[in-house]
Amino acid sequence: MPDKEKSGDTTTMVRFGMVVADWCERWFPDALVFAILAVFIVYVVGLFLGNSPVKLAVLFGTGFWSIIPFTMQMALIIVGGYVVASAPPVYRLVERLADVPKTPRGAITYVALLSMLSSLIHWGFCLIFSGFLVTEICRRIKGIDYRAMGAAAFLGGGTIWTLGLSSSAALLMATKGSIPADLYKITGFIPLTHTIFTWQGAAMAVVILIVSLVIAYYTAPSSGKGHTAEDYGIELKPLSVPLEPRKLPGEWFEYSPIVAVLISVIGFAYLVDLFGTKGVMAALDLNTINFFFIMLAILFHWRIRSFLKAVVGGVTASAGVLIQFPFYGGILVMIAKSGISDELARLLVSVSSPDSFPVLVGAYSAVLGLFVPSAGGKWLIEAPYVMAAANTLHIHLGWVVQIYNACEALPNLINPFWMLPLMGLLKMRAREMVGYSAVQCMFHVPVVLFLCWLFSKTFTYVPPIFP
Repeated sequence: MPDKEKSGDTTTMVRFGMVVADWCERWFPDALVFAILAVFIVYVVGLFLGNSPVKLAVLFGTGFWSIIPFTMQMALIIVGGYVVASAPPVYRLVERLADVPKTPRGAITYVALLSMLSSLIHWGFCLIFSGFLVTEICRRIKGIDYRAMGAAAFLGGGTIWTLGLSSSAALLMATKGSIPADLYKITGFIPLTHTIFTWQGAAMAVVILIVSLVIAYYTAPSSGKGHTAEDYGIELKPLSVPLEPRKLPGEWFEYSPIVAVLISVIGFAYLVDLFGTKGVMAALDLNTINFFFIMLAILFHWRIRSFLKAVVGGVTASAGVLIQFPFYGGILVMIAKSGISDELARLLVSVSSPDSFPVLVGAYSAVLGLFVPSAGGKWLIEAPYVMAAANTLHIHLGWVVQIYNACEALPNLINPFWMLPLMGLLKMRAREMVGYSAVQCMFHVPVVLFLCWLFSKTFTYVPPIFP
């Protein structure tokens, strides 16, 4: 950490963001603690509603393993993104892209743009890709504020990724086999054409992207006015490590491109048949996206040994998902079967109207995201009563998913949970990254809530679909 703050371009907004980041770093416990606290809160509420202590404990234990398929899917999203981003062809692309910007302010805005665009394809890929890009740009351009670069690299994960192809909630609702039975009874099947592939969702993503770029540009310090990587004692080295030579005869299969090519051909042949049989929209779900990225990663790495080395890094980055999601499963079942879901649905209906529902649900989801920093896990907690209320008020269920998507991303800008993979790559602490992203959050909250309200008026209610 530098000995003192540098003067110059550090604006009032940036200083305020750093105060928020310092407070969060000092007082926020680990994300797993938030999940356990949520268990306690739901347990106590269940007791007040007349459930016995033993019944609630049984519900929690039963639900602990209820979303294991979904947990595996979410972990593979991270692993798939990591192994693709670290593949040699992709890293060579990163090096070429790093040659484009010429000034610190332009570089920060440029990273923010690529981070958000790549997040629409795959949020796990976005974090790793952006981290590699920051390292290469900072090796080329001196005097860049490393904190602003880190926050820019994370913008995809804190803004519009939930409106893209790796939206946990949208993909879950479009994957019939992954929707918990208690939730399916309320919502039915919601195709992607009702969520992320609506013009309203695309328009919201464009507006948020523009707002983010403007903020990133005008809050970025000029050369030499911020804190550089060197100020933090960080040595910037290329993150792509060449594969060590083969040493043993038995390693031939691990180093032969033939193995990687053959399995990739088989995998892509399956995808071609799947899309041809079902159609792209019907076939596009969590399993399909994960399968595509794994096959693409094997092909890009060219050798199984290289692919497996990348998988180790991806599994490390997914540790939080693997241990936390079972707790969310327990919370989901307690909420659904203890009467809490019904009470919350009645409360939302009693205080909402079709006009105010989008704003109230969006604000509620954003606040809850501070304590449950997981798009997929939190959706399983919220969805039963939120969607039940939406049915009662005749709110378009697909747009409710999009409201959740847009507002769920807001707390990510000030909660460091999903920043962890990126912080590991950049060797940064949450405090250094959250300052600039907190400034983004201040502007995003009113903009996103307004868009949720505005676009809800363009939808007509569609009853649940049970194919």
